[in-house]
Amino acid sequence: PPTLTLFDFTRPTEELKALWGAVDDVVMGGVSESNLQLTDNAALFSGIVSTANSGGFASVRHRNFDPPLDLSEYDGIQLRVKGDGLRYKFILRCEGKWDGVSYCYSFDTAANAWLDVFVPFADLIPTFRAKTVGDAGKFDASRTYAMQLMLSKFEYDGALNPQFSPGSFSLFVESIKAYGGNPKPQFLFVSSAGVARLGSGSEVIEEICLKAVQGNT
Repeated sequence: PPTLTLFDFTRPTEELKALWGAVDDVVMGGVSESNLQLTDNAALFSGIVSTANSGGFASVRHRNFDPPLDLSEYDGIQLRVKGDGLRYKFILRCEGKWDGVSYCYSFDTAANAWLDVFVPFADLIPTFRAKTVGDAGKFDASRTYAMQLMLSKFEYDGALNPQFSPGSFSLFVESIKAYGGNPKPQFLFVSSAGVARLGSGSEVIEEICLKAVQGNT
C-alpha cells in the first residue's frame, strides 16, 4: 500500500531537532527521565522509568503540527522500531490543546529486533487522563496535531501494563509513516529529533499524566 513518510530518522538533520521533547512524571514528584536522541540511522527514545514517588511513565511528544496534518486518505501509522521487549504506547491527537483527548495504541516489542508496527486509525483508543472516553468518537485523521511515544506502568482504566519493567529502557525508531488507503499526492516531511524539553505546555500535560498514574482522575 502507498505510504507517506512523516519522519525519516535515517537521515538526521538539525533543522527540526527541537520538535520532540520529554514529557515525564517528574512534575508531581516522579523521578522518571527520558529523551529522544539522534543516532546515525535512527532516533533513540530512552531513559529510566521509575515507580518511586507514585511515578511510572516516561514519554516524548512532538510539538503540534501547525496547521494540523490531513491524513484522512490513509488507514493508519506505520512505525519501524527496535525495542527491548517492553510494551509501549503510540499516541495521536486530533485537537490542538495539551490536555485534550488522546488516541492511544499499545504495541509490544522484541528485544533487539526490528519490527514494523501498524497502528490503524480505526483501532486507536480515545482516552482522557488515562481513562477511556466512550463518547469521544473515532480519531479524526484530517486533524492530526501531535504524536507521542510512551512507556507507562499502566494500560487503560487502571489496568497494568503486562510488559512493563522499571529501570532503563530503549526504543529505536527508524521511521514514522502514514500507510494505506488511496491518498492524493502529498509532501515528504523529513524530520529529526534531538534532546529537548518542551516549554510551558509540557508542564500541563506532565501534571495531567502523572495524576492519571497516581489515580487522581
